[in-house]
Amino acid sequence: MSAPWTPTPEAIVGRLDPVDVERRWSRLHAGDALDRPTDAALLEGWTDYHNGHFQRARDAGLRAGSAGWSLAQKATCVYAVYVEPHESTRLILLSDVAERALEHQALDRRQAAAWYWQGYALGRFSQGISVAKALAQGIGARVKAALEQTVTLQPAHADGHLALASFHAEVIDKVGELIGGMTYGARRTVGLDHYERAVSLVPDSPVFLYEQASGLLKLDGDGAQERSMRLLEAAGQREPADAMERLYVCLARADLDA
Repeated sequence: MSAPWTPTPEAIVGRLDPVDVERRWSRLHAGDALDRPTDAALLEGWTDYHNGHFQRARDAGLRAGSAGWSLAQKATCVYAVYVEPHESTRLILLSDVAERALEHQALDRRQAAAWYWQGYALGRFSQGISVAKALAQGIGARVKAALEQTVTLQPAHADGHLALASFHAEVIDKVGELIGGMTYGARRTVGLDHYERAVSLVPDSPVFLYEQASGLLKLDGDGAQERSMRLLEAAGQREPADAMERLYVCLARADLDA
């Protein structure tokens, strides 16, 4: 049995039940375009995820086998990035996700989720060890390839577009547009296009608005300040649908008050 994860802050925890999650599925999963589960145990696991009980959700996903991998991957990544306090543990969890994604790809290379979680986990892992170091190790190319495959297989995968936009923004922010483009294939216009595509697919999510606000500053610097502020204000005013969105509303309001 794995060690207990750090509990999610009470201000973020939700009180949805499986009926709520089933009824709101399209809104809750507009980003990953997953089909609603028909298995009651898996739906319960997704309910735990949306309420912020990430370890229970991860465990439920793993018990369900390949049908629950998206749940296990998402719960692990969200916990690792936003709740886990120790960097070393965070990196281990993200590495685990990337390894499971490879297993998922081996079973079915046509599953967009398998590529997305590889790209997302490696991207967040890169931020943990420093983007510059990750680029030098060739991780950036793997992130880009996995996320491009995600949106190729599933063009309406808003999470994929958002993560791909963030890849372009992170690279350009660290090494500049000239070197980023020549060496790593990062392009400002491509990043902006993916942000716009992502937000157009999920316009009500504070997650997408907040991430676009952050990415614009990396791509356009001071020239994006005004638009970035408007996006933050919009994110802070959104009604959150689950624990993840509640967290982003809190982040947006904190940034606005800073």
